[in-house]
Amino acid sequence: MEYTTASLRTAERRPWRPRAIPRLGLLLVSLPMLVYLLLPILALITRIDPAALMANLISPELGQAIGLSITTTACSTALGLTLGTPLAYLLARRRFRGRSLLDTLVELPMVLPPSVAGIALLIAFGRRGMIGGWLDDLGLSLAFTTVAVVLAQTFVSAPFYIKTAVAGFAGVDREIEQAAEIDGASPLQVFAWITLPLAWPVLLGGLVMSWARALGEFGATIIFAGNFPGRTQTMPLAIYLGFELDLDLALTMALILLAVSFFVLWLVKMILRQQVDAP
Repeated sequence: MEYTTASLRTAERRPWRPRAIPRLGLLLVSLPMLVYLLLPILALITRIDPAALMANLISPELGQAIGLSITTTACSTALGLTLGTPLAYLLARRRFRGRSLLDTLVELPMVLPPSVAGIALLIAFGRRGMIGGWLDDLGLSLAFTTVAVVLAQTFVSAPFYIKTAVAGFAGVDREIEQAAEIDGASPLQVFAWITLPLAWPVLLGGLVMSWARALGEFGATIIFAGNFPGRTQTMPLAIYLGFELDLDLALTMALILLAVSFFVLWLVKMILRQQVDAP
């Protein structure tokens, strides 16, 4: 088959487009993974007895675990916001030697096995730990207390907020900040009135994800804080204990965490979608 010069030029101008995979075929090849991901969730929902669910919702064990989880996750999220925001701003706006190493260290708790995180916290803040020994001499004990739960949750959840905040601060238009500085605004005023409001939707999404990670924390907490009802037993730890003692109560707590996780993910998606759609 011979190709003329005109036909070659027409082919060059015409954009190449891959053949679209038939919708039905794409659905069929995607179905196994979709079924695998949804089947355990469906099994959990259908396994719960409605009568047992209503009875367990008013149980004191559930109330203690929910109350402690709400209190500790609120404290750990507040710590992540207060102490993590300056670090996130530093990583987003400054270029310095060792920045890549610092960024990697911030991300490290996100990929550490929970047991390693718990042992590290215990070695650092336990009664014979690097810092815990000094605190113990002052009469302060952190391990196996409610404070230990907050520290464990902060350690594993704060990096989620910090990494999101870095992206949020980096996405703020610097020209707007420079215009405010030219008008006489101080660096603190620029941050408070320009940078923070513009980055806030992204920061809020990071906070929600950080809170959700703290709510589901298990491994580091049980090693560093233990599993004491009313003092260190959060909902994931109560599910672990309930799985051995009262399966219906464990299923009720698991359903609550499932519903909360779904709502959190949906909320984050809505926040990010509004950020993308904003003019």
